[in-house]
Amino acid sequence: MSALFTPIKLRGLTLANRIMVAPMCQYSSVDGEANDWHFTHINSLALSGAAIFCIEATAVEPIGRITPGCLGLYNDVTEAALKPILASVRKRSKTAVMIQLAHAGRKASSHAPWDGGQLIPVAEGGWRPEAPSAIPHKDGETPPLAFDAAGLKRVREAFVAAAKRSERLGIDAIEVHAAHGYLLHQFLSPIANQRTDEYGGSLPNRLRFPLEVFDAVREVFPHDKPVGVRVSCTDWVEGGWDLPQTVEFAGELKKRGVDWIDASSGGVSPLQKIPLGPGYQVPFAQAIKEATGLTTIAVGLITEPKQAEEIIASGKADMVALARGMLYDPRWGWHAAAELGGEVSAPPQYWRSQPSTQKALFGTTTFGTR
Repeated sequence: MSALFTPIKLRGLTLANRIMVAPMCQYSSVDGEANDWHFTHINSLALSGAAIFCIEATAVEPIGRITPGCLGLYNDVTEAALKPILASVRKRSKTAVMIQLAHAGRKASSHAPWDGGQLIPVAEGGWRPEAPSAIPHKDGETPPLAFDAAGLKRVREAFVAAAKRSERLGIDAIEVHAAHGYLLHQFLSPIANQRTDEYGGSLPNRLRFPLEVFDAVREVFPHDKPVGVRVSCTDWVEGGWDLPQTVEFAGELKKRGVDWIDASSGGVSPLQKIPLGPGYQVPFAQAIKEATGLTTIAVGLITEPKQAEEIIASGKADMVALARGMLYDPRWGWHAAAELGGEVSAPPQYWRSQPSTQKALFGTTTFGTR
């Protein structure tokens, strides 16, 4: 039996396979609201054959958006905009739905990647980002405002409010975003965090705020629904955040009941030097799994079914998350099942599409007509 197509249980959520559609920013919202683009995007990939789909990094407050086009879940309007999309997914797909709750910190108020991705000045319609310290992401940029105690309290409460909205929407799981140079990663990394209070300096101090946010989300989200964390396992910059510190962070999260670690890397500094290649981040997931025993998700240029199968079968990670591979092939899960001898769920309207050599692909062999 294919390891990739064996079930996995995360608290009360049982997934039919180990494939996840990774959260992918679409930069296509208006005032944080999901729209017809998100309806098409989410419904399409909910039919990919993956057991779980993760909604893109979703800002918990307006100034926490990476770009003006980023999705949000911070008021009744943004919550209402997601409701019909999720209702459509539930009607047509058995895929579980996760949401990644996020705050961009000093990387907020940026142009979309296809418009250069640089900071948008306030004079040009942007806003002043907030961060652990008044250190810009890139030399020459206007420094962000450093959070005071009231600001930290506001952000914690914003994560809590978004978690409650997620539950009202019927979301199955939450991933707290502590990676890619965004706010919680900024607190972890000494490159971005140069505070002198209880939230900066030593490793326990730099862990403090991300752990407070996780605890707050975990407390208000139903106990039988899982909550995980995405981490950057290294900044790829000397003197920055690294894998040993990540393992320490994962250990603290384990004490607090985290359900998985989604192991990525980079994003906190434009000086990073990333050795890109197929599966280049898989060793991070393996190291965390071996050190802590936690469920891990491997990400990063995982594109081929046999590659994903080897990662799971060898025990390097418990799940794989695909982003670019899913955009290029929105039925990746189907094709992986056909290649590896697995089975996926699909609506009956599509059953006749299975190859003649793969009669069990959709778990059915009959399709009656008159």
